[in-house]
Formats: sequence, C-alpha cells, structure tokens
Amino acid sequence: MRETVKTTKAHMDKALEVLRDELKTLRTGRASLGILDAVRVDYYGNPTPLSQVANLSVPDPTLIVIQPWDPTLVSAIEHAIQKANLGLNPMNDGKVIKLPVPTPTQERRKELVKVAHDYAERARTAVRNVRRDGNDELKKLEKDKKISEDDLHRGLDEIQKHTDEHIKHIGEIIGAKEKEILEV
Repeated sequence: MRETVKTTKAHMDKALEVLRDELKTLRTGRASLGILDAVRVDYYGNPTPLSQVANLSVPDPTLIVIQPWDPTLVSAIEHAIQKANLGLNPMNDGKVIKLPVPTPTQERRKELVKVAHDYAERARTAVRNVRRDGNDELKKLEKDKKISEDDLHRGLDEIQKHTDEHIKHIGEIIGAKEKEILEV
C-alpha cells in the first residue's frame, strides 16, 4: 500500500513539474530564458537545445542576448527561433543575436491567461487520473487480499489528501502566473 501511495504522489508531482515547464514558455512581457527552452538548433544534423550551443543572457527586462560558441551557427539559431513560433524577431550582427521581447497588448495578455488556464486544467486532469489509477491499484490489492479493508481506506484517504494538496498547489501556481501576465 505504501508503495502505491508513494508512486501516486510521485506521478502527481510530475504533473506539477510539467505545468511549471509549460508556463515557462508563456511570454509575459519580461525577457526570460525559459521561453527559449523549447528551441532546438540544428547542430551538425542533431536537434540540440539552444542553451547547449550558446551563452544566453538577459541584460535588461526587454532583451535576450544569444552569443553562439560557434559563430557559424548564427543563422541556424535565428532559423530555430523563427521556427519555434515564439512571436519574437531575432536580430544579429554576425556574432551575437539580440532578441527583443515586446510588451504584449492587453488582448494578448488575456489570451495568454486563457492558455495558462488550459495548462492548469490539463494538470488538474492529470492529477485526477493519477488518483484514479492509484485508487484502482489499492482496490485491486484489497481484492487480491494483499491489504486489509482498513489499509484500503487509509490508502484511499492518503491519496485523496495528496490530490487535494496538488489541486490547491496548481491553483496557487496559476494564480501567480495570471498575476504576472496581467501586470502592466
């Protein structure tokens, strides 16, 4: 029973981690290196994360500077950024790529909040699915007489407690992200 509860909690933690990663990709008007996590550069035929082929920095809140270790990658990096469809237009001087991050309009901010809420709902659904799977596992153990009925109820209560905590945490995360997006 302990193992099932532990595994269930680990899967719920993973759902939170995925939510945080997805929310990093949303542009809030402030330059953040997290929005470049999904960018893959064609590095000698291999799709490689941008952070593994260049130095990334944020010198001010509206600019990301990308300095490739290999200057021949400048055009490949520019192409990868445009292909990632981030809504950003890279500018280069041959050695360094500057990525200005424009402040989103109020309408765009509302769209981003909707996207963030969609991510949160997917995370809630994932947590609930993990709860269902954990409960089914416990019920199977009880049916197979590997745990007692009391252990079943204790396990179900514990899984429900973890579910409630994770759903609450998702709400807190999305509330903070919504505030960050809507700040002007």
